[in-house]
Amino acid sequence: MTPLTDLLVRRIAAAGPMPLSDYMTDCLLHPEHGYYSTRDPLGKAGDFITAPEVSQIFGELIGLALAQAWLDQGAPAPFTLAELGPGRGTLMADALRATKGVPGFHEAARVTLVEASAPLRALQAERLPQARHIDSLDDLPEAPLFLVANEFFDALPIRQFQRDADGWREVLVGLDGEALCLGLSDPAPLAALANRLADTTPGDIVETCPALPGIAARIGGRIARHAGAALIVDYGDWRALGDTFQAVQDHRPADPLAAPGRADLTAHVDFEALAAAAAPAAHTRLTPQGVFLERLGIADRARALARGLDGATLDAHIAGHRRLTHPDEMGHLFKVMGLFPEGSPPPPGLET
Repeated sequence: MTPLTDLLVRRIAAAGPMPLSDYMTDCLLHPEHGYYSTRDPLGKAGDFITAPEVSQIFGELIGLALAQAWLDQGAPAPFTLAELGPGRGTLMADALRATKGVPGFHEAARVTLVEASAPLRALQAERLPQARHIDSLDDLPEAPLFLVANEFFDALPIRQFQRDADGWREVLVGLDGEALCLGLSDPAPLAALANRLADTTPGDIVETCPALPGIAARIGGRIARHAGAALIVDYGDWRALGDTFQAVQDHRPADPLAAPGRADLTAHVDFEALAAAAAPAAHTRLTPQGVFLERLGIADRARALARGLDGATLDAHIAGHRRLTHPDEMGHLFKVMGLFPEGSPPPPGLET
């Protein structure tokens, strides 16, 4: 039993079962025992590896795509160059290196990182000393915004609802003796999911993300008012359907209730909800990551980097390219959606 398990058991015993959103919030962000509050979760020594850690090409192409979007919109200056959940700062560092030759881009950019984890903030500060840290999107200036969010929205706490005959039962975390377990609330109508009665049947699971609409609205609002673009990269689909709540520990799937605070908890992103909340900013079609990267020229960049490599280094380079783009790896599971001002060109690599 982890220290957080004991706290959660006592809380549920006193107050009753809790929504998955409350459980995820404590598991990920509890100030003393939360997953992101206590560790660097990335890399071979951590629990998972994100695309920027797979290959430098990922961050380079993201940076060049945002720089081209900036040029396409008249190179506004100054502007905010932001990343949500920047991990170790690898993506932003690669993006800045790749764009150093874009005239005026670095001079106009105000690099801004939105990060809740103290250990990760420290790593980011070492790699990106010019960056400013903020706690939330509310702290962004009213200015043109060029933003990337890679595997950010999947870590936001979700609620789960199981379709009943005429309504919904919420999935709750409760107790079986002294052990955490999942259960269901009594059935009830739910106005927020009334539109999903038409495309679901009893027993189906629909997930909602309480924090997503507000975050997407802040991003979309600034882009619509002041210009800019956002690249949202994550696993998910256009509309939420099914149980996607999952845990990863030591690079393997884990029981989400087994070790609160010791495993990463995520769920697939509902891009339809994200696009709707980001209005009046326009959105692109949802595009597989592999297709997006191929359109941006990943094959040519990979060949250029491969020159002079051999042995294990070359093998790792080839494996990284494959992992980012192949349909059986990250290429299809991960999707990309762009946000941009109505009437402006979409970000490179994406279509409307």
